[in-house]
Amino acid sequence: MKQLFDDVSFKCSKLVTKNYSTSFSLAVYMLSPIIRDAIYSIYGFVRFADEIVDSFHGFDKENLINDFEKEYYKSYNSGISLNPILNSFQHTVKKYNITDDLIQAFLKSMKLDLVKSDYNSKAEYEEYIYGSADVVGLMCLKVFVAGKDQKYEQLKDEAMRLGSAFQKVNFLRDLRDDNLVLNRNYFPGVDLNSFDENAKKIIIKEIQEDFNVAYKGILKLPIEAKFGVYTAFVYYKKLLKKLENTPCHEIGNARIRVSNYTKAGLLAQSFVTYKLKLV
Repeated sequence: MKQLFDDVSFKCSKLVTKNYSTSFSLAVYMLSPIIRDAIYSIYGFVRFADEIVDSFHGFDKENLINDFEKEYYKSYNSGISLNPILNSFQHTVKKYNITDDLIQAFLKSMKLDLVKSDYNSKAEYEEYIYGSADVVGLMCLKVFVAGKDQKYEQLKDEAMRLGSAFQKVNFLRDLRDDNLVLNRNYFPGVDLNSFDENAKKIIIKEIQEDFNVAYKGILKLPIEAKFGVYTAFVYYKKLLKKLENTPCHEIGNARIRVSNYTKAGLLAQSFVTYKLKLV
């Protein structure tokens, strides 16, 4: 039965999410059950593309990402793929009216990681973030609003700012690996070899501004999505605070994390806040 294969495909996307990101997986679990599978499928798609360009060293990454793109469009046009990640994603794209410009922008940024290592202007930096993060937020927003265009347009800007905030926190957290392992610098005008407190403060201020705008959008999300997105928001705010309190030289030498114990406490606090209708 095709339905059984589709069910297995969505379970594979869920498995990818749980294994690659415990934090995001936890946030997705806080969403309404009726939209969880769709968000898992989006994460599976973007995670596989990201892994191709970031992790598959020793393989022909350009060929792999191009094949991944071709196989997605084949699955979209035919309605099926034997790659369960692509199979579940194409179902979500069609069900929630995820427009192709979002997918193309995402793939463009992934391909940039194969050829570009420095972002020397704000325009280049913002274009990359739009494709690598903002559009992922917009894909998820399509699910949250059940594909309704009017609600989507109302929340579009805030969703993009939340995606930007998450990505910039990741950039700051992964400073060491991006610089030493992947030889990348996403922050324009920042010399990672002499990264100092002033540079860190400027980046953190920018991220906080993104979070402030994004929070206004979270307040307006449908009930099916609000608690899950708020949970992710609280976690990333905590991670940003930890980065703010970490000396700049330590950020460059180690990957800063939030402990599982702290995550559990944040989840409890978020639940109380949500139940008291403070968000």
